[in-house]
Amino acid sequence: MTEILTKAVWNGDTGETEVVPLTAEELAQRELDIAAAATAEEERLAAIAAEELAKADAIAELKALGLSDAAIAALTK
Repeated sequence: MTEILTKAVWNGDTGETEVVPLTAEELAQRELDIAAAATAEEERLAAIAAEELAKADAIAELKALGLSDAAIAALTK
């Protein structure tokens, strides 16, 4: 069974709402929107991972310079 995606269309003159299938253009735009959202989420997660990696590298460098964990914690608050 194939799922038919629909939308509700309200007629301001009559006050009635009709449920109609999405057009081919709306379905295509929906697919584009889904793909764009997935790409944006991947970019957001990659940015978070890069920030966490940079922070870990900075902490490692501070430890290599001889700073204590307490000193590093004070600097990174």
